[in-house]
Amino acid sequence: MRLILSFGLSSVTPRIALLTVISKPKLGTRYWNIQYSSTTTRPTTRFQSTSAIEMDKVNTTARLASLRELMSENKVDVYIVPSEDSHSSEYIAPCDARRAFISGFTGSAGCAVITHTKAALATDGRYFNQASKQLDENWLLLKQGLQDVPTWQEWTAEQAADGKVVGVDPTLLTSGMAKKFSEKIKKSGGKELAAVEENLVDKVWGKDRPPQPNEPVIVLSEKFAGKDVKTKLTDLRKDIEKKKSLGFVVSMLDEIAWLFNLRGNDIPYNPVFFSYAIVTADEVTLYVDSSKLSTESQSYLSGNDVTVKPYKDIFGDASALHKSAEAKKAGESRESTKFLISNKASWALKRALGGSDMVEEIRSPLGDSKAVKNETELEGMRACHVRDGAALIEFFAWLENQLIVKKATIDEVEAADKLEALRAKQKDFVGLSFPTISSTGPNAAVIHYKPERGNCSVIDPDAVYLCDSGAQFLDGTTDTTRTLHFGEPTKAEIEAYTLVLKGNIALDRAIFPKGTTGFALDSMARQFLWQQGLDYRHGTGHGVGSYLNVHEGPIGIGTRVQYSEVSLSSGNVISDEPGYYEDGSFGIRIENIIMVKEVQTKHRFGDKPYLGFEHVTMVPYCRKLIDSSLLTDAEKVWLGDYNADIWNKTKGYFENDSLTMAWLKRETEPF
Repeated sequence: MRLILSFGLSSVTPRIALLTVISKPKLGTRYWNIQYSSTTTRPTTRFQSTSAIEMDKVNTTARLASLRELMSENKVDVYIVPSEDSHSSEYIAPCDARRAFISGFTGSAGCAVITHTKAALATDGRYFNQASKQLDENWLLLKQGLQDVPTWQEWTAEQAADGKVVGVDPTLLTSGMAKKFSEKIKKSGGKELAAVEENLVDKVWGKDRPPQPNEPVIVLSEKFAGKDVKTKLTDLRKDIEKKKSLGFVVSMLDEIAWLFNLRGNDIPYNPVFFSYAIVTADEVTLYVDSSKLSTESQSYLSGNDVTVKPYKDIFGDASALHKSAEAKKAGESRESTKFLISNKASWALKRALGGSDMVEEIRSPLGDSKAVKNETELEGMRACHVRDGAALIEFFAWLENQLIVKKATIDEVEAADKLEALRAKQKDFVGLSFPTISSTGPNAAVIHYKPERGNCSVIDPDAVYLCDSGAQFLDGTTDTTRTLHFGEPTKAEIEAYTLVLKGNIALDRAIFPKGTTGFALDSMARQFLWQQGLDYRHGTGHGVGSYLNVHEGPIGIGTRVQYSEVSLSSGNVISDEPGYYEDGSFGIRIENIIMVKEVQTKHRFGDKPYLGFEHVTMVPYCRKLIDSSLLTDAEKVWLGDYNADIWNKTKGYFENDSLTMAWLKRETEPF
């Protein structure tokens, strides 16, 4: 990523100075080594956080007025602005943050809908709090998932009644979504869903829009990837042959990076690069701007019989392929008549390939293959989580000492900076895997809170502190959440934490038959909260890439329909992260990364293998937030074994660090 930070005097808290800031650009992020001065201390009266940090609102009046003028020029009555880029990426490059630009809402999920008189922003439960603070008076917030609140598609269809036209950039909507959406619009009395080729928000944004990234692409060594490109291409071609297809057009950026064992830096925190690929029985073409490729990368691709063409050529070549295939289809009888695309490919790509007559949409075989990690990738996950755990342990020990012993004043961003600096010391560190959620007190109740430099809270030792963070290493991707308290937690905080912990342990200990989905397992993590009439508004788990995207499909644990469609398999890597959030007060989340493995059971009903999990996160839970009276004997045994595992695997990092060693020993003592 390209992280731009300001270290002017105005951004430095007077009571804790940044002594040295050394910029060290590496693949994926630019990180900083930061040394803290703790010579100054906090007054004896401690900071009390009474409310969540205020979030800036953007006045969107002028932007909406300009957009509406363009809508009139293009004969569009309703205009859709999705969050995604042309590759259905969850995380996007700054140049693709169109929804954030037009609405002022910066959360990662949501959709903006603009008519000539109204504007609505739809998002899910993770972002209700944030959106309500960031949207100005021009916007209606559609809280998705709540009773009697329409989906953004339903709201749009209502606005399109009486023959109105709904417009969208066809590269930003999946083909399947476009088809269903078009039917809904017409059913509600709308005229049509129109493909507006030139993005109207880009025109409003104008010269202020960030340029498209042009970061270098590197080759990932097979010692980290575990499988060579030619083997992966052979496996993909077998899938193409089974489908009797003309070829597969790859549009997902992480799938391309995985397929070719390449990594990039075009999207913050995600080591991917803007590209497409077309794989047929005898040809492979990678669409990527050659300026991103070093001599080594070009030679590597050539050696694997991969042709490189400019990124922008994909739609023209897709159209040419369609015409060529159509001509051959008319002239001869062929079994293979269609191209394959992912069900996440854009409407624009399907249109270029000739539409439904020439295209079959499928769940990407590359996504399925990528989600099942090979032995090299699994071992890399184990190794990088030990190193990452060591960095987190050192950070938490340091933070507690600063706040309680030295009574230093540290804000949320300064804490995140320190954690990044500690991670950067670890072997094979590349960068962060997402922006660190460093949140104190009521900010912890904002599920995807992001502290901003100069506009964040000072960490209150008498309040809950939630830290959700992760890193990219050459041998794997990490994502860990720990909730701590450095003072005396309330009974409500202890109870909530313990209930969340019980759910975290229950999922970790689960054993289930092969064929079970994450949808079926979700309630295991929620059951103890449910028994008290509590819950959380986010999924329980997401897939994790291997030095790739921290959120990886197609697997997950939660109530989303797609999680019921794909069963968990040995080799999957997934998060286990139940939580509880009390708006305006505190938030609890505990997250481990777990890997699916086959387990031995006394019986084997239905002659099916049975699966379970192996946890790789090596960071202790917060002892003072655990009410041991709420734990079963089995849970206490599990905790004891887990703590012993953490101690044995990480203590060697702190042989010359008595402060961290003492903290680790205290937090991993048996119950």
